[in-house]
Amino acid sequence: MAAVRVEELLAAAEEQEAEKQRSIAVHKELELEFDLGNLLALDRNPPAAAGLRGAGPRREALLRALARDNTQLLVAQLWALPAERAGGAAGPLVAQLPEPAFRLPREKPPPRPRPPTRWEQFARLKGIRRRKRTSLVWDEQAKEWRRRWGYRRAGGDPARDWAAEVPAGADPDEDQLAKRRREKRERVARNELNRLRNLARAHRAAVPAAPLHPTGHQSRAELGHAARVARLSTASLGRFQPRLPKEPAEPPPRGAKKRRFAPLLGDLAAERSQQLELLRGMSSKKPPLDITRAVNKQLREEDAEAAAAKGKKRAQRGKRGRRQQQRPGHGGKKSGSKKSGGKRQQRPVGSGGGKRKKA
Repeated sequence: MAAVRVEELLAAAEEQEAEKQRSIAVHKELELEFDLGNLLALDRNPPAAAGLRGAGPRREALLRALARDNTQLLVAQLWALPAERAGGAAGPLVAQLPEPAFRLPREKPPPRPRPPTRWEQFARLKGIRRRKRTSLVWDEQAKEWRRRWGYRRAGGDPARDWAAEVPAGADPDEDQLAKRRREKRERVARNELNRLRNLARAHRAAVPAAPLHPTGHQSRAELGHAARVARLSTASLGRFQPRLPKEPAEPPPRGAKKRRFAPLLGDLAAERSQQLELLRGMSSKKPPLDITRAVNKQLREEDAEAAAAKGKKRAQRGKRGRRQQQRPGHGGKKSGSKKSGGKRQQRPVGSGGGKRKKA
């Protein structure tokens, strides 16, 4: 009994080893074409036509087995590439992929080129080329290397500006140091304004007519406009740009509703019911009854009838008033013509108030 059990265990171990070898070894009539740079494997072997007919578990099993074999061949090619440990001896094993052989198409169109700024247009017109300069320069007075621009730049020590030369023809009482600081603030403001204008021109935004004051004299509208332009200057046009803590959300544009379409591969039962409902409506002889449209039509007819009745009452009132005006003694045309024909006789004053005797 013990010998039989040992033989069974050895047979089971051999079967497991053979199964492992079968899972690694894949045989194909035609060799696959590999593009390891794109992790691509092209299988030109024709699949079994009988197994792919219809839809069922046999077809799914065949497709899974085919995908598994091709993946095994691709992984075997990747293991044959030169590899190295990333981050030391304990790091993961990384393979060095070759250059891709196939050029894959882009998912999205290439980005549009940025429109040139006014300075770039001027430099292109004049033939000015950009020269790269080092950020550090030698300061003769400080005897050390300093930055060309910014804080603690070469020649920018405030202690050296204790005296300034008065130029010829200038007012001797004018403070040259204050004038220099004022001109610097104006240059900073002008450069900031030009930067905002370039951003607005690049994104087709309207530049406000009032000048901006980016050195501490901004109004609320100017700050909002500058923040809006800066947000739209990103590649996503401000879609993923975080907002300020107290910045209100922009209202959605009026009349710009985003259309939503049903997915191409969605619920087949819902699509079948929609198609059947459409065919049923087309084949039916009776037109579909729109209750909302019928109620609106009835309301419009009632409003029109009420307006017509109201206009008829006004016309009758106008005729009645004209008839009363045409009666004698009520200021009509006939009484007016008699009054204009002759003068009215007045009773003489002091005649005793008696009636006049007939002649």
